Formats: sequence, C-alpha cells, structure tokens
Amino acid sequence: MITLKNKDTQQVIGTLTPAQLQFLVDRLEEESSTDHDYWLNRAELEILAEEGAEAALIALLEQAMGAGDEVEVEWEISE
Repeated sequence: MITLKNKDTQQVIGTLTPAQLQFLVDRLEEESSTDHDYWLNRAELEILAEEGAEAALIALLEQAMGAGDEVEVEWEISE
C-alpha cells in the first residue's frame, strides 16, 4: 500500500496506486533518490491535470490542499 500524508501534520490523506505514484515521480522534482516528498500548489495541480493525471489523483491532492493554496505531501510504501 502507498500512503500519502501531509508532511507537516502527518495526517493520512489517502492511498495511491502504483501508477499514480509513478505519475508523480515522473513529473515532480525529487532532491535525491530517497526523497519521498513533494511541494504542490494550485498551479502545479492544474499542470498535472493537463498532463493527464487521473481525476482521482487530482481530487486526492486537492483534498490534501484543503482551503490553502499549497501543501507539502509525502508518500510511504508499506505492506
């Protein structure tokens, strides 16, 4: 299972499919091979949607953002 969390609060946002995670990994900046977090803003969400992100992934990221304009999320793989 791939869990997506708010990096600041550690609140679980939801789960990602392997394909959704790969989509994010392919498009977002990672500082190193062990980097599992991403900073996102509303403009970035729009770009991800334009690049073909699944509607469920965009909805999950919008949920993470809430009423704010940005969020830092992190993902974790567990069994």
